[in-house]
Amino acid sequence: MIKGRQIKIYLADGSVTGIRHAEIMGWTGQALALPRNRVKELTDWEESLRPGIYFLFGVDSETGNDAVYIGEAEQVAGRIQQHLSGKDFWNHVVCFTNKDENLTKAHVKYLESRLVTLSNRANRYELLNGNQPPQTTLPRGDKDVMEEFIGNIRILIGALGYRLLEPLVSDETNAVGEKTNIQFETFSLKAKKYDAKAKQTNEGIVVLSGSEASLTAKPSLSKGYTKVRVALIEKGKLIEAKDKLIFHEDVLFTSPSQAAAVLLGTPCNGLEYWVDNDGVSLKQKESSR
Repeated sequence: MIKGRQIKIYLADGSVTGIRHAEIMGWTGQALALPRNRVKELTDWEESLRPGIYFLFGVDSETGNDAVYIGEAEQVAGRIQQHLSGKDFWNHVVCFTNKDENLTKAHVKYLESRLVTLSNRANRYELLNGNQPPQTTLPRGDKDVMEEFIGNIRILIGALGYRLLEPLVSDETNAVGEKTNIQFETFSLKAKKYDAKAKQTNEGIVVLSGSEASLTAKPSLSKGYTKVRVALIEKGKLIEAKDKLIFHEDVLFTSPSQAAAVLLGTPCNGLEYWVDNDGVSLKQKESSR
């Protein structure tokens, strides 16, 4: 049976952009999220004076993509303050510690390594860690506890607005490994010249790696969608192959029409152009619900 999660978020100064303390009810972990200009206030929070893991969020100056740096420390407040002079790309930080004294240096190094791996796998943010941190060896019991800790980090950091650990297409398990029985249906683009497939998810529609797209866009394509195409090409997510463009990785679009128009290079109604294995369109499916 799938269990829900109850999250408690405290706004320290009543502002959603200020310092936030967050926790999942029944879990010993906790999170502090705050903007860069408030980092010196971290030491006022006892929670930040313990071993933990932290995420620095910003924009990569080279690519213009959302970026993150993942680190660990025996005292997270001190380490984060060092990054004020050492790293200038970030403008927000989220750190995780434990309410008790059971989180050790070995634990947080394990967390750092696994979280870097999961962030790379989700591929939502530019990861600015230079190397893959080595994974410490833990007793089996400790390892299982840390994997559960990671699942709760994934839930809480997502609830705080950062989905860096969420796969674009679900693996049918939730953050803590419970079977969800949620299967995202696969749709094909109704276009003879291009073979493209996508999955409709909770966030939008994900065009799958290997899908084909038009090499050129028509002048009638909106400026916004044209910019999306250009950005995907510049970032290497759409690669030219003979007379077509090929998706090099899974890409999330906000709507079926955005996905279809970007692929075909022309305005179109995505609800009619995306069809299931039986040829039933998204529009027909939505009208029958």
